[in-house]
Amino acid sequence: MKKETKPKTASIQNRKAWHEYHIGDTFEAGLVLVGTEVKSIRLGKASLQESYCKFENGELWIQGMYVAPYEQGNRANVDPTRSRKLLLHNAELDKINKGLKEKGLTLVPLKLYFTRGFAKMNIGLAKGKKLWDKRDAIAERDIERDRRREESGKY
Repeated sequence: MKKETKPKTASIQNRKAWHEYHIGDTFEAGLVLVGTEVKSIRLGKASLQESYCKFENGELWIQGMYVAPYEQGNRANVDPTRSRKLLLHNAELDKINKGLKEKGLTLVPLKLYFTRGFAKMNIGLAKGKKLWDKRDAIAERDIERDRRREESGKY
């Protein structure tokens, strides 16, 4: 008898954030989703590329996150780029709010995934990189890749 396996849920990452920012403290936040958004995210049809987080009335919201409308959905599908509320403890919200008041810090979504059936998002306090920082990071990555090639003997 063949055992049925569930399809693996995709985690959506914002890889560009690691290139554009120096990431400091990270937090895990719950995400308020409605309707068929959960099914669409489980299929990996979401994007964090143009998204950002901001405080409104003491609550943290993610703006610009794209969640594709669910294909088998009907009129229950919602606006793909609507604002979604992030759920954090009050102590974490206070810590984030203090960090955002520092000059040059912003809150960047890093990863969207599921844990025990709940949608979670990693967000990080980040400081923007300058152009030369980005070049240095690319050079360091190239050097590390070459070093690993030489060690493995495939170079």
